[in-house]
Amino acid sequence: MAFNNSVQRVAIVGTGVIGASWAAEYLARGFNVVANDPAPNAEAGLRKYVDDAWEQLKTVGLSAGASRDRLTFTSNLKEALSNADFVQENGPERPDFKIKLFADMDDVTPPDSLIASSSSGITMSVIQSKCKRPERCVIGHPFNPPHIIPLVEVVGGAKTSPDAIQQAMKFYASIGKKPIHLRKELPGHVANRLQAALYREVAYLIEQDVLSVADADDAVSWGPGLRWGVMGPSLQWHIGGGAGGIQHFMQHLMDPLAAMFKALGNPEMAPDLKRKITGGVLQEAANRSVEQLAREEDEMLLGLLRLRARHEVQSPREGRRERVAARAS
Repeated sequence: MAFNNSVQRVAIVGTGVIGASWAAEYLARGFNVVANDPAPNAEAGLRKYVDDAWEQLKTVGLSAGASRDRLTFTSNLKEALSNADFVQENGPERPDFKIKLFADMDDVTPPDSLIASSSSGITMSVIQSKCKRPERCVIGHPFNPPHIIPLVEVVGGAKTSPDAIQQAMKFYASIGKKPIHLRKELPGHVANRLQAALYREVAYLIEQDVLSVADADDAVSWGPGLRWGVMGPSLQWHIGGGAGGIQHFMQHLMDPLAAMFKALGNPEMAPDLKRKITGGVLQEAANRSVEQLAREEDEMLLGLLRLRARHEVQSPREGRRERVAARAS
């Protein structure tokens, strides 16, 4: 089946935090965006989110044609999807809800358009199970917030066409995102699993009174986290191997590292540990509100993205120049 490769109109289904952030991103990339959500006051909440995010998007760089005026809203699902070239779904994380929603969207969306879900945990094989055209359904899971963080995890279900996956990958890359193709379905996809793996050890170290909550956060954000904001762990091991690179690392350093795997903990998330972490986080926050902390995080992330963009213009990795150009235009 041939899929629409000239996206002009994007439909957003579900305008909570993730959906609203996606809407802001697509508007900033110059698309016409039609949003759908049956919740009371959903439109007002969406427009406020877009307005609040617009200065951040201007910092990242607006594409030609970017305008908040290209946003329309309707509570009618058929009206929202009848002319959509691409759909980004952001509904509640309940299998029964998503199965029915995707079947309903499949019925009213043009047959050559793609339908992507932002689902963070439910597999596409489950979500597409009642669709008449499941071959055009994919997971397009963003990292929050989508209008700032470039990562998108793309994975199909058992009935998804390989062409649909490739078209989704191309589309996300064309708007400046960093799509990665997951070749197998796993609960939680990849990025959340990596977060969970790290936090399991963080919780274990806190449980064992090795260090405080604040020190555990500092150990990540002022140590390996700084490196992870620049390149991934496998490429870092290449640097860690010195002149011999990854070959030297695998031959001489990987075995001691692998031996450490056996010493990693598996904490019991009992009420006492939850209280301990909660108290430590509130102390670390030092009376700063969640909103204030989020603003501080976003400001630093935008600075890192600007720095990375300047370096990646010269990167030899395929497609990176096009992604940088899309963001800078």
